[in-house]
Amino acid sequence: MPTERFQFTGEGGHQLAASLDLPEREPIAYALFAHCFTCGKDVLAARRIAFALAAKGIAVLRFDFTGLGSSEGEFANSTFSSNVADLVRAADHLRQTKKAPAVLIGHSLGGAAILAAAGQIPEARAVVTIGAPSDPAHVTGLFRDRIEDIRRHGKVEVLLAGRPFHITRDFLDDIAEHGLMAHVTNLHKALLIMHSPTDDTVGIDNATRIFVAARHPKSFVSLADADHLLSGKRDAAYVAEIIAAWATRYLDSVVAEPAADLAEAPRMVVVRETRAGQFQQTVSIGPHRMLADEPVAAGGEDTGPGPYDLVLAGLGACTSMTMRLYADRKSLPLERTTVTLKHNKIHAQDCAECETREGMLDQIERVIAMEGNLDAGQRKRLMEIAEKCPVHRTLTSEIHIVTRAAD
Repeated sequence: MPTERFQFTGEGGHQLAASLDLPEREPIAYALFAHCFTCGKDVLAARRIAFALAAKGIAVLRFDFTGLGSSEGEFANSTFSSNVADLVRAADHLRQTKKAPAVLIGHSLGGAAILAAAGQIPEARAVVTIGAPSDPAHVTGLFRDRIEDIRRHGKVEVLLAGRPFHITRDFLDDIAEHGLMAHVTNLHKALLIMHSPTDDTVGIDNATRIFVAARHPKSFVSLADADHLLSGKRDAAYVAEIIAAWATRYLDSVVAEPAADLAEAPRMVVVRETRAGQFQQTVSIGPHRMLADEPVAAGGEDTGPGPYDLVLAGLGACTSMTMRLYADRKSLPLERTTVTLKHNKIHAQDCAECETREGMLDQIERVIAMEGNLDAGQRKRLMEIAEKCPVHRTLTSEIHIVTRAAD
């Protein structure tokens, strides 16, 4: 996936570093992502969610708030209000250079900032919070033992996640003035709240308060067993999958493939490295987008099915579809087919019906379950039909693969 890196001017006049992760083709929408407190645009959760959404066709702008990451300015001079203003500036930049964001996503304190900024971004149709506090002042719990020192001295260095940051009295005063629930009540946009019930940084009760205050349409998704920072690779991938599926319901339009391309059989398949991990790829099949990867044990991040998984999926889908076509044509009472597949390597000498007698062979085990009031003869015939699926024939026949370098 291509990533555009640039700077835009924040509320305080500083240049803020930004990354725009783009899909392979025209985006169906643009999203604006706000990261967690003292994090940055390149924190793992932000990167993984952005890459996964781009693979689904949604472009994502993420940027470093003032004094963080590669952005200019001093963190000590930033406040919750300045973060909200910078989000509005980021949306303005998207509006001027690409298209205004239709989706707003905020993680942790970034979720609170997104809720506060949403009313100033009229084009936004859908808002997502991930582990967000219902009160921005919740963040002061991270340094509660230094609050008196901050108020007494005006500015104090505190350790957050092992790193030193200067927190000022102005920050405390500013964050105490924000009535976030008023923004939530007057949101007038679709809201998706995602929160882990075991979040020990921002408790689940925060999600409850936001949900109760919000008006419909509103949704809640429990991120069971996830930690606050979504450090688990699968957790970030799951969040992106849910956001992509949920948000499309509220988007004005979806860029579809041209009719000729949709009718094309077979359609062009394009696979491209994301460079987000050693093996992660985007797979584009006509209008469809997905990720491919390797399992963690093989050096990947398990953000999508592996190459052999995709081969098995193709064979399983083709098997079930072929059986369905035959059953419907013959009016057989087949209610549902389930195909379970497994790939492994076997010694050639262990395969009595194989021509190859030495070395190792690929073996695919396929188990077919059929539901319905079928007699023995009908089941036998359907098993015979399963052997005739086009992908099965392709895999068991001579295949000619032509490879050439791109022009």
